Amino acid sequence: MHCPYCRFTDSRVLDSRVAEDGSSIRRRRECRDCAKRFTTLEQMQLVVVKRSGVVEPFSREKVVKGVRKACKGRPVTEADLAKLGQKVEETLRASGCAEIPADDVGVAILGPLRDLDPIAYLRFASVYRHYESVDDFEAEIAKLRGEPRQHEQPVTVPAATADQLF
Repeated sequence: MHCPYCRFTDSRVLDSRVAEDGSSIRRRRECRDCAKRFTTLEQMQLVVVKRSGVVEPFSREKVVKGVRKACKGRPVTEADLAKLGQKVEETLRASGCAEIPADDVGVAILGPLRDLDPIAYLRFASVYRHYESVDDFEAEIAKLRGEPRQHEQPVTVPAATADQLF
């Protein structure tokens, strides 16, 4: 770890604490040369394994860039896209795996995108799931119409409570 003040290559760890629900470690360090203190944040590196076997670091920006194409012409803001990228990364990190198959990244995008904009979801899903006919679109639209959205889950009342109400 290089000192951000003098670029000396050796530092001493003064304090370590778990941060962000255990997904990272915050360390307070002191440079052995200039004695200045600084903080570092160590986080598990998330990598994506592509179909070809190539491994590359996960990029939230790459997720946003792909989703932005599906959202072209839709009422979706950059802030919405940033939140979606964050949700996707949080979902992948919560899996506990350091190596994520590229297909799992696509699956992690579909849920938040469906909630954000159904048209953009259909556009993205048509490419991701390789729709080959109008029937594929119709089946997906039927699912969209039939399933309640995440924030619109039906409320179930136990039978005893319902009887008491009437």
